[in-house]
Amino acid sequence: MSDMRAALFDRYGPPEVLYVSKRPTPSPAHEEVLVRVDTASVNGGELLDRAGKTRLVTGRAFPRTSGIDFVGEVAEVGSSVTGVRAGDRVWGLLGRTTGSMAEYVAVRPRRIAPAPANLTPVQAVSLLAGGATAVTALREKAAIKPGERLLVRGGSGGVGSVVVQIGKLFGAHVVALAGAENLDFVRGLGADEAFDYRTTRLSELGRFDVVIDTAGTQQSRFRRLLSPGGRMVAVTLDFDRPLAALATVLASTVHGSRRIRVFSGNPGTELLSQITRYAEDGAIVPVVDTVHPLDRLADAHRALEAGGVRGKHVIQIG
Repeated sequence: MSDMRAALFDRYGPPEVLYVSKRPTPSPAHEEVLVRVDTASVNGGELLDRAGKTRLVTGRAFPRTSGIDFVGEVAEVGSSVTGVRAGDRVWGLLGRTTGSMAEYVAVRPRRIAPAPANLTPVQAVSLLAGGATAVTALREKAAIKPGERLLVRGGSGGVGSVVVQIGKLFGAHVVALAGAENLDFVRGLGADEAFDYRTTRLSELGRFDVVIDTAGTQQSRFRRLLSPGGRMVAVTLDFDRPLAALATVLASTVHGSRRIRVFSGNPGTELLSQITRYAEDGAIVPVVDTVHPLDRLADAHRALEAGGVRGKHVIQIG
């Protein structure tokens, strides 16, 4: 098979370090499938990686790839794979690695599930990483119950917009923080209340059983909004102040009942299939901000860093 196009970067830095180049198309191992990628989306962790803010973990091996989620079609199936056939429409997440900003990706079957039949690839990928994060955070980490008060920081973003929807699906009273220009947008996604994060005083918000934080900053202040026994799940940390952020999380596990939970997403077929069902049932709806071609990936990174987004920035690859 001929070479494929893929997004790469050779050094840490601003969005301009991203470029598209030819790479060998991967050959699936006997336990893998090769997926022809139609779409991927830009996630916050990729911005941190590209900027070098996680370099203590990622190291300095270059060139580096980008992208963790994808929607596409199975192009080839390894010799020991069962239950998946060439031509199947699938979506998936790479777990703790990157590389979906490319024309092809080789993955194990446990990383994929049938894509929602009622959505286009652009629509579907807008729900994927956010959906997996939301279900894991709300159901597994926070064990949210119907009627509990849920605060979502960054309610209009790529992850927060899906957390709002799934929080409502799970029966919570959802309060979202977003920019003033996006308050009607998050109410339309199901938020019971929405407040401007720039002007609202935290003391005005009341107490919460669960806080889902997609921003990563000032976590100790938001932890104080928790009721006794409340749970806060940090989707990200403040990598501009990593030691202070880690200290806040560790202190919460020792002092008091209002713990901050963190997790590293590693979803499998069962979780992905659950999100497929939510999408096909109409329980969650696509949240697409802008669609970019692969060679304009840097534009998407700049837009996310500028803030004020409504849902996902999607990259059209296939």
